Amino acid sequence: MKYFSTRGGADRLSFEEAVLTGLAPNGGLYIPERIPSLPENWQTKWKNYSFVELSVEVLSLYISPEEISREELRGLAEKSYSTFRHPDVAPLHKLDEKTFVLELFHGPTFAFKDVALQLLGNLFEFFLSRRNARKAEGETPESLTVVGATSGDTGSAAIYGLRGKANVSIFILHPKGRVSPIQEAQMTTVTDSNVHNVSVKGTFDDCQDIVKTLFNDKEFNAKHHLGAVNSINWARILAQTVYYFLSYFHFQSQLPAGVSAEDVELQYVVPTGNFGDILAGYYAKKMGLPIGKLAVATNANDILARFWTSGKYEKVDSEVALGQTVDASGVKETLSPAMDILVSSNFERLLWYLSYENAAGETDADKRAAASATLDSWMTKLKVDGRVEVPVAVLESARADFLAERVHDPETLATIKSHFEAATSYVADPHTAVGLAAAKRLAATNGPNVYQIVLSTAHPAKFLEAVSRALEGSSSFNFERDVLPSEFHGLLDKERRVIDVEKADVDLVKEVIERFAKD
Repeated sequence: MKYFSTRGGADRLSFEEAVLTGLAPNGGLYIPERIPSLPENWQTKWKNYSFVELSVEVLSLYISPEEISREELRGLAEKSYSTFRHPDVAPLHKLDEKTFVLELFHGPTFAFKDVALQLLGNLFEFFLSRRNARKAEGETPESLTVVGATSGDTGSAAIYGLRGKANVSIFILHPKGRVSPIQEAQMTTVTDSNVHNVSVKGTFDDCQDIVKTLFNDKEFNAKHHLGAVNSINWARILAQTVYYFLSYFHFQSQLPAGVSAEDVELQYVVPTGNFGDILAGYYAKKMGLPIGKLAVATNANDILARFWTSGKYEKVDSEVALGQTVDASGVKETLSPAMDILVSSNFERLLWYLSYENAAGETDADKRAAASATLDSWMTKLKVDGRVEVPVAVLESARADFLAERVHDPETLATIKSHFEAATSYVADPHTAVGLAAAKRLAATNGPNVYQIVLSTAHPAKFLEAVSRALEGSSSFNFERDVLPSEFHGLLDKERRVIDVEKADVDLVKEVIERFAKD
């Protein structure tokens, strides 16, 4: 399997090259040359597999055994998921007869990003160790300078995945004052010498733009050997496809007596900002996982929800004044800050596939080239004008696999409260609550045979303010007793290491990397 850029070009990279490169030199994202089909007997063979076993099966469809053998894949998966607190890694929790929550927060940093970033950290180490072992005595070992942006959870998950790794330096940019106190503490209290937290006065989109600019700077990139941990890195998406398969099998085992999987439709509802988590579901579906439409759940930063309504992918709504207070960047501050994003990086990958479905050409190569050219023109227009509108045929292709809903803060708070006061007394973080609220709205129009799995992306303890605000006045709620894990006790009081950058300026960030990166 080879990988190419969404924006075209002749380069075809191995899995190793795609993972270590991260972002393509032309600004595109790497995607596989083809989406593989599932083996004929996958439903019976994989039915009782563990997360590690499913990881080996799914990843091996995208990675040549000449690159990583099945035995090596198993070792990487076992090492990555031994750090999780739950034996299932991603357990499925039943809320009611037709609603389930896929809990993705049982990793080291209590967020779904751990699933991919524990694996990615081990892949980086595996590839660098293998490359350096092949070098002649006296040759300079290869190193990697990992640069990423975070709206909260990616940063801590990446840091925990890469802390202490040989020949790796990691720089994580976060928007100052725009991540939760727990999220900030998780990142900045890691004092390993190869970890560098950079607090940027700006928004997540500013941080993300700086990261992309650094990757596009060929001279700087070549000097520091930049590596990506954001979901622009293909390995992130690939790792996340696994829990769609795991949850599918666990869902089947929890169906009511007399109800067959063939008689129901399974709908995944995914709270998303950067579109990576739900894109993994799209790949799983295209591989052959028999599921219904994927539902995009956004907060007030609703560029994705607006796209499925109008076909316009635009930073600022050109038709409706929503009335929220926004900062100069256009980002609305919400109770679900990890989704406070204007431009969703991974949406580019989906746009490429939508363009390909509607491309003209006599051969597959012609269609791919046409799709890349169209995608490149769309991304250029988005960058220059802040908006792009796709043809009706492309929008209809998008609607064939996706639905979209927008949820505002009052509904988020009400959803947290209603689920805590329900018979199950379930405590949801605000991002999961966005998904649950969207699921409830969709359930009102779903057919009687539709069941829902809502992806729970973070532990509620990471968002003390929002959860406490939602449950204020509930005499039965005690945050420390009902939510706070022992790992968080005293976290806010620990020593911290953080580098402040007073404005969103790529040159200032370059200076930080030049100063602290390993030679």
